[in-house]
Amino acid sequence: MGFKCGIIGLPNVGKSTIFNALTAQQVDASNYPFCTIEPNVGIIPLQDDRLEKIGELTGSRKITPTTLEFVDIAGLVKGASKGEGLGNQFLNHIQAVDALAHVVRCFDDPNVAHTSAELDPVSDIDVIHTELILKDIEIIDRRLEKDRKLARTGDKDYKKHVDLLEHIVQRLNENVQIKHMGLAESDLVLLSELNLITIKPSFYIANIDEGHLHDNRYIAAISDYVHQFDEPVVAFCGKAQAEISQLDPESRILFLQELGLDEVGFTKVVKVGYKVLNLITFFTANENEARAWTIPYGTLVHRAAGKIHSDFEKGFIRAEVIKFEDLVRYGSEHALRESGKIAVHGRDYVVQEGDLIFFIQAPAR
Repeated sequence: MGFKCGIIGLPNVGKSTIFNALTAQQVDASNYPFCTIEPNVGIIPLQDDRLEKIGELTGSRKITPTTLEFVDIAGLVKGASKGEGLGNQFLNHIQAVDALAHVVRCFDDPNVAHTSAELDPVSDIDVIHTELILKDIEIIDRRLEKDRKLARTGDKDYKKHVDLLEHIVQRLNENVQIKHMGLAESDLVLLSELNLITIKPSFYIANIDEGHLHDNRYIAAISDYVHQFDEPVVAFCGKAQAEISQLDPESRILFLQELGLDEVGFTKVVKVGYKVLNLITFFTANENEARAWTIPYGTLVHRAAGKIHSDFEKGFIRAEVIKFEDLVRYGSEHALRESGKIAVHGRDYVVQEGDLIFFIQAPAR
């Protein structure tokens, strides 16, 4: 755990309904703005057929999937950065997550209020973008006030800080989010302590109705618009998926077939969440448990050991790594060892998607 995806959007776009569908929880989803004040949190397992197979082949008695945490954040409105609605309170909740799932309403329903006279998903996206940008400008302006004083003392590092922050504020005022500014990695590291919002990866959930699952004109407009940001859009029928989430696995399959869908919506959302967060999955297994773990892409193997327990990282000696495809092909750990198909790596090995890892530790003193 440890990776959080915040569900954001305008009031009454279906955020809480989608949260219910994702988590199979029943939080309030009433038809009025600011129904959600404190954020609801749900931990969602990532269905992975590889884990089931690993458990089967290693004889594990227990299967434990990896998870992603979703946070249902109350609706933002125009002027939130200036305190409109419940403004800054919600923007502060957004600062606490690692990625943003931006829900956009893509259904017409006269019985569900909307914040504007006409439904215009692209305009709705712009409202949220503007509020997030204004919040980042506010955060940076506060830091600039401090850094400019220190830069006047002749400190060259603070002069660089000021130059960078002034450049970012200028681009933000041009309506460019920080993640789209093409900043150097060293600049991003410098910004990390500020916990800025528009630096966070994001994707869009187009909340549609059952009558327009495959021919929704709003989705096309959103896709065209966000193409410039290279950010994904997931079509999601919140109301239907919330019903599906309450069914047993067999009934879910039948319901999906009736709707002409090939996959449960929350599975798609979680997969996209992993992609935008740049996460990968590795596995561990023994006779007691086969388990999936989430780490950022590029993680060194001794750091991955620390994901399991800090003692694993401290006492790390080496890792024995099996590729999932090889496990399936040879059928057992014994056959893999006999065939020399288990690779041995030191602490500088970069964990790859789907690795099954046995960590060898120094004996406890």
